[in-house]
Amino acid sequence: MAKKTKQLEQLWWDWLSTAERLLRSLHEQTAALTLRQVERVERLQPELDSLMTLLDSIDAKAVACAGELAEEVGAEPNLRSLAQALEKAEAQHLQSIANRVIVVGRNVQTIIAKNRALIENELELVNGTMALVAKAAKEQQGPYQTAVVSSNLVMNQVA
Repeated sequence: MAKKTKQLEQLWWDWLSTAERLLRSLHEQTAALTLRQVERVERLQPELDSLMTLLDSIDAKAVACAGELAEEVGAEPNLRSLAQALEKAEAQHLQSIANRVIVVGRNVQTIIAKNRALIENELELVNGTMALVAKAAKEQQGPYQTAVVSSNLVMNQVA
């Protein structure tokens, strides 16, 4: 039982470490989005994808480990049941790490939502700008009017 508990704790510590790296990268992405540094955003994306994949992998292993631990101690596969089935000190330690995981997970979700909103707003701005440019280009009079080429000019240049 102690071996599975230690294994679960280690997985959660790995998750926390990876999540902290992800948070740093997400904050850097926020800065790049705010400053409209497209190259920087593009440079960060593979790292963000890699860290998210790693978090998902660690999370899946932790869920499997928690399920095995719950099966060993005869508890339901949730933290409350596990904590009740384990020794008091072991349960408190496991609960404190779980609380950290929950808090950091919420922070990651908040930053991702904020960055998503920044990206969506930027896309709305670009879309609106493109619509205005297209509208101005269609106008017959004005600085962006469509150029009319006379066929004589083209024929003279070809000759």
